[in-house]
Amino acid sequence: MKISLVLATLGRDREVVGFLKSLMNQTYKDFELIIIDQNKDGKIDAIVDFYKECLDVKHVKVDFVGNARARDYGIGLAHGRFVAFPDDDCTYEKDVLEKVVAEFALRKNLSILVAGSYTFLSSRFSIGVNSRKAQYFSRFQMMGVEFTQFFDRNKIDGKQFHLDHDFGIGSKYSGGEGFELLYRLLRAGNTAFYTPGIKIYHPDKDHYKLGTARMLMYSTGVGAYIRKFANQRDAFMLYYIVRKMFVVPLLKMLLALVLFNPQKLAYSFYNLVGIWRGFLEYGREG
Repeated sequence: MKISLVLATLGRDREVVGFLKSLMNQTYKDFELIIIDQNKDGKIDAIVDFYKECLDVKHVKVDFVGNARARDYGIGLAHGRFVAFPDDDCTYEKDVLEKVVAEFALRKNLSILVAGSYTFLSSRFSIGVNSRKAQYFSRFQMMGVEFTQFFDRNKIDGKQFHLDHDFGIGSKYSGGEGFELLYRLLRAGNTAFYTPGIKIYHPDKDHYKLGTARMLMYSTGVGAYIRKFANQRDAFMLYYIVRKMFVVPLLKMLLALVLFNPQKLAYSFYNLVGIWRGFLEYGREG
């Protein structure tokens, strides 16, 4: 069963090499890589040409930017039953694709499989929602992050399997594209399973010590997708409004005050500001 890996990339080359090397080491070989290249300077041309000799690679240059739009474009070119959206700065453990196919074969009703996101040390979790426990999950507790999600196109309504171009890097709201898609598919009745036993490595870029600007930027996407579904009168969004716009960020700020940690306090504050900004701005003209 073929796996299609849709990689949107812009501005990176060394990291792309790292990902391609990890694909070379995969124990499961029935996969294709579709690179949606948004660079204008041929930054990765020589890299891709080198790896084309030993990998099934489609190198597609586009004249637009935006992760969600690029990934949607890649879906239209994919031939695999399973589709994933690796980041251009992540790498796969050598048995990732083998374990993905095995999990889907084991769980006959499964539409969405989510792997664990780890730092390159492999002992600590990286970005996204992770747990030490393998579990089925619902829209009340969505797991993972967009580059750890794998989708079975035989189980998902093709009309639902697309990304909202308002979300993601290069779009109106810089984050939230993966959770917007995941929530929409879970709402439609698709079954999802998370396992930390499948390891995908990614830099831990969301840690508060890296500053507040990134959190402010990405958290607008969270507020925007909450508002999107709230506008559709989705009652489940009341849970997310209470949890993500009031309770959790305020508790984190309180904890930071107790621990006398000004960096963590600022990070949590800008998280809250970003969520509210996205929530209030979503749907406005212009």
